[in-house]
This record gives sequence, C-alpha cells and structure tokens, in this order.
Amino acid sequence: MRSPSRPRSLVDRLHTVTAHTTALIVVAAMGAAGGATLIPEPVAVRTVAAAQGGGLAEKTVTIDGEDYPNPLRLHDGAPVTTPAEWEGTRRAELLADFRQHVYGQSLPEPTAQTFDVTSTDFTGVTRKTVTITATGPEGTGGFDVTLFVPKTGGTPKGTFLMIDHRGQVGDDPGQSSGFAPVSTITKAGYAFAVLDAGEVAPDDSGSYRSRMIGLFHPADRELPDDAGRAISAWAWGASRAMDYLQTDPDIDPTRVAVIGHSRSGKAALWAGAQDTRFAAVVTNNSGSTGAKLARRGDGGVGAETVKRINGSFPHWFPTTYKAYNDRVDALPVDQHELLALVAPRRVVVASATDDANADPEGEFLAYVAAEPVYELYGLGGTGLPSATWPPATDEGFRGAAMSYHLRSGGHGLTAADWDIYLNGDLFSR
Repeated sequence: MRSPSRPRSLVDRLHTVTAHTTALIVVAAMGAAGGATLIPEPVAVRTVAAAQGGGLAEKTVTIDGEDYPNPLRLHDGAPVTTPAEWEGTRRAELLADFRQHVYGQSLPEPTAQTFDVTSTDFTGVTRKTVTITATGPEGTGGFDVTLFVPKTGGTPKGTFLMIDHRGQVGDDPGQSSGFAPVSTITKAGYAFAVLDAGEVAPDDSGSYRSRMIGLFHPADRELPDDAGRAISAWAWGASRAMDYLQTDPDIDPTRVAVIGHSRSGKAALWAGAQDTRFAAVVTNNSGSTGAKLARRGDGGVGAETVKRINGSFPHWFPTTYKAYNDRVDALPVDQHELLALVAPRRVVVASATDDANADPEGEFLAYVAAEPVYELYGLGGTGLPSATWPPATDEGFRGAAMSYHLRSGGHGLTAADWDIYLNGDLFSR
C-alpha cells in the first residue's frame, strides 16, 4: 500500500488556491480513446480556482469537459469554505437531494429493536449469530447478522461489515472464498460481520417489500414515489447492524467499515454517506449509482447508465430517480458528491480494468473530484502519485482519508482486493 510520508492534496501539488476561492476539479482529455480498449489515453486532472463574483460560488465544476454540480456550493449560492459550513448546512442539503432524487427516503429507525445473540467458540475464532428484531407501525420482523471475532487476546484491529447480496457467506469460520475470505480476515486480526441483503429486502421486483420495508409501509398501498426501495433498505439494514455492533464488548465500534461489492457497493456507499458511525466506507466495483459519475452516460465503453439500471432493476431505486432516465444532466447531484459525504471518514473506491459495465474511469474521476471536500478538513490528498487516468494497476493508493485501487481483471470481489483492504490501514489517518 503506497502511503506518502506527508499526504499532499491536488491543491498542494497542482495549483495554489487563495482563501477566497473554491477548489474545482477540471478534467481535460489529453488524447482519444484507442479503439476497443477499455482504458483510454491518459486524462489529466487539474485543480483551478473558481471566480466568486459577488461572494457566490460557481454552480458547477468541470469534469472531463462536462459540467457537474459543485459540492462546495450551498443551495443559496454561497461557497462552503469550512468544515462547520459543510457539516452544518451542506451535508444536509446533499443528503436531502440524494434522498429525494436518487436513493429515496430511508426507512425510519424502528420503534423497538432487540438483539438475540448466540455465541459459538472455535479454535481462534468466536462466531456470534445475532438476530436483529425490529418493530415498525405495520408489524415486527427480523434478520440475522453473523459476526466472526478473532481471539487475538485483545480488541480486533477493526471490523468489516459486509452487505452480502449474493447470500453466499455461511457460518463456517474456516471459509475462504475470494468474495468473503473469512479465515483470512480473522487471521489478519480483523473481525468480520455479514448481513444477507435478501433478509432485509429480497432482490426481486415482486417481493422486495416483503421483509423490512413492509414493517413501515402498508402492504395494500403503493409506496410513495420518493420512498426508498431495495438499495435504500439494504443501507438501512447496515445501520441496524451497526446498532448492534456498538453494543458488542468484543469489538471497537469506532473502527467499523461497511463494505459492499457491485449492487451492495451502492448500498454500502449510501449507508456510509448517511451514517457517520462507520469509520470507513468500502465500495467495490459499484458502477452506476455507486461510485460512477451519472453524467458520463455509458462512458464510451457501454457502461450501465441511469436509464439501463432503472429498467433492469426497477425495485432498486424510487420512482423519482426514474424521472432522470433521459435527462441525467438535470440531476441536482452526482456521485462525486456522494463520495464526498463520507468526509472526514475514510472512503475506499476499488475498480477493475475490464469491468466496462461499471465504467472504472467514471469511478476514478468521481473519486478524484471528491477530494476538495476532504481538503476542508486538512485531509486532502487522494494518495495517487498523479491525477491522470489510468493509474497503476494492482496497487493500493492511500491518502490521509481516501484510498483507491484499480485491480486488473473483471467485475468481482477477489482475494487481490481483500489483500489491499487488509493491508490498507483503513482505520487510521
């Protein structure tokens, strides 16, 4: 894992910005994409100062020649120049916009919630099966979280909480697939928790309401247009799992990372953007409505677009998001702002060279464009040696509070990804 001795932001490296200007990311194409190759010629990323006539911030930033919403501009046009302005006003504005237009309104906290824990000891590991029972106005239901805690003689280095949409992670502490190498994780000194996304909201357009969503919305009524669907429910489930992890005496609740791959990577990002209890947010190959910029369309590589994802998975996002299928430029937000909502906690973005459907360049550009918000906290720096696409493959890059890697190969969560996560020192500055 490459870690500079003194993290330097793009502002430090590329441009001096006065105290009265806002750092904007501008991406200028340096060459045309070559044929059918997924990775095009290098694209330069530079930071410039925005004019602020009349004390107003620029409405947009320019990324790869296109206009995107400026994360450091309040709705009233004023610039965001301090962490207090970000946390006091801008975070709430962005969360409201994402809830209304992209992910939907989240399920509320349960009116009552209980945890039923069964512990089983194994050599080197304790497995806990936690049944989380939640009550809403329409009834009571539950789902399980499985937690593997290494017997290290002390508190684990941290805990990875996985949103598992595949339902592949069993209860054997010796299992070690590329997707969920439980034994590798615990031997490295970390705890590993997993929730089966299907127990929170089935990944099916006909039955996604049947579990937790049904506890809060009457079954005989249509969901409101802006109500969250499956992705939002999975994020809500991660927060309920975090409710439990805060009570577990065997782990440090201040060192929990929520992690997801692909569709679960979208949910992990949304969970981490909303719930500041997560110390780190890991999104692996999350693509459209995850780490990928929406306004890039198919990215020139046939990537999934807002229209395609809404058509293929109508139960993932609210009706309000479908209104942008053919007009993504009208979205009041884009995904670089979602990544920025994790600040000042650690955001971790992983892409794969051959994962055209997820548009790895679009994920990279969003990652770089989120950096100015981290700069507000003095945590600027992406960890990348240069802000040009493509970066080196199969190498972890670590800034003060941002981490990135581009794995060679296709769509997946692999042992190579986990090697970078486990050696990435994700729970420290």
